[in-house]
Amino acid sequence: MAEPISPYDVAIVGLGPTGATLANLLGAAGLSVLVLEKEAGIFPLPRAIHFDGEVLRILQGAGLRDEVLAIARAGTQGMHFVNAAGDTMLIRGGTSALGPHGCANNYYFHQPQLEAVLRTGLARFPRVELRLQHALTGVVTDAQGVTLSVRDTQSGRESTARARYVVGCDGARSPVRQHMGSRMQDLGLRQPWLVFDVVLEQSMALPDHTVQYCDPARPMTYCNVVGPRRRWEIMVMPGDDHEALVQPASLWQMVAPWVKPEQARLERAAIYTFHSVIAQGWRQGRLLLAGDACHQTPPFLGQGMCAGIRDAANLAWKLEAVLSRQAPDALLDTYETERSPHVRSLIELAVRLGNIIQTTDPAMAAERDAKFRAGRPEIFELPPQMLGAGAFDAASGTPAGQPFPQPRLADGRLLDELLGRRSAVIGSAEAIASASPATLEHWQRAGAIVIDRPEAPLANWLDAHAARAVVLRPDRYIVGVARTGPDLDRISQYLPVAP
Repeated sequence: MAEPISPYDVAIVGLGPTGATLANLLGAAGLSVLVLEKEAGIFPLPRAIHFDGEVLRILQGAGLRDEVLAIARAGTQGMHFVNAAGDTMLIRGGTSALGPHGCANNYYFHQPQLEAVLRTGLARFPRVELRLQHALTGVVTDAQGVTLSVRDTQSGRESTARARYVVGCDGARSPVRQHMGSRMQDLGLRQPWLVFDVVLEQSMALPDHTVQYCDPARPMTYCNVVGPRRRWEIMVMPGDDHEALVQPASLWQMVAPWVKPEQARLERAAIYTFHSVIAQGWRQGRLLLAGDACHQTPPFLGQGMCAGIRDAANLAWKLEAVLSRQAPDALLDTYETERSPHVRSLIELAVRLGNIIQTTDPAMAAERDAKFRAGRPEIFELPPQMLGAGAFDAASGTPAGQPFPQPRLADGRLLDELLGRRSAVIGSAEAIASASPATLEHWQRAGAIVIDRPEAPLANWLDAHAARAVVLRPDRYIVGVARTGPDLDRISQYLPVAP
């Protein structure tokens, strides 16, 4: 007997920011999606507090830009690394100016509010089904799809569901990853920190920016989150009594230089171990991993949640292409090859910054301070977001494999509002005309938008890269830059097309 058609294109296990973003992106593509979440509602306390400009651009692609901006603030003054003497050693830049993604480079937010926006967004899509209080209990794969065993945690009722692909967005202890047997590689940082969140109840003269207090006696981080919310992250030192450390008397004593109990309300205090790990094997046939299920990064760059949302964006267009039969299943193999090197580079950078912050030996701290004191504070930004080998033309050279900028166009729209979920070819009329008839047909079958009269911001970008044309994927990463007609023909073959 023939296998019945799977009722869901994709099942997502876990409805944190990664799973909810993926569900919104797949819902916007018209796919049928089942989301399983074992909890009854949104965890009400703060966790992640930072995302970057690329993440806002991804959420813009999900149709939620305005809603997200309404609950976030731009990180205008960056992050300052300050030693025990009060000297600023290092600055991660911040600005509210229009960055390469058509927004500020950094934002701060309260995670429960962001999750509420993402969940409300799912109501727009009739083909997205959300099952709260449903836990995954079993997975069986076959040639046509995946059978999921599910338990309703409220009633205890067992059921099954079928999907063509399953994505485990189910956190650091991921049951999907455990089923796959993917091994986690430790990249060298494992350190407990106390996270202390408060809500101010009166106006305070606290820094507007994030401060990394690199004091060997007790390293700390201070964050101006959003509205009256403030956070201190406090390194747990050898010999600390963990149970005593989270008692109110100890907490308020440690932050006494900045705030007193009568000035703020304690919202949360918990000890977390910061990890730096990455999975080996993000895909096993029809099973995939995303977010904390396949990587965990220390918070010193604020990139943990960002990395998961980038996973969702990379995976969403590939699943859409494969499920619509525009691309072979093998396209999904490029998910890990592209994302894993980029995630690894961010984890390694976060570990290096953590080594600066977490120095507790006074002699080593003095040596560190002397190196930084040699000049003015260094200002740094994240390195360019560069994919590992995958679905782009590395032969065309940089900036292939990097995000294309999102300028504001003459009609007031941002570029992605014009492009939508489509691939794109942008170039001069002469360059577009130089493409072969087969390439022109390929663009049409791929559903690509062709812009042959680029306005100033786009034309200026082409000139700056000595390019006649550029080809973009639906996730706005650059497939390649063309300097000749044959270049354009070769690069265009990376765009998936319907058979």
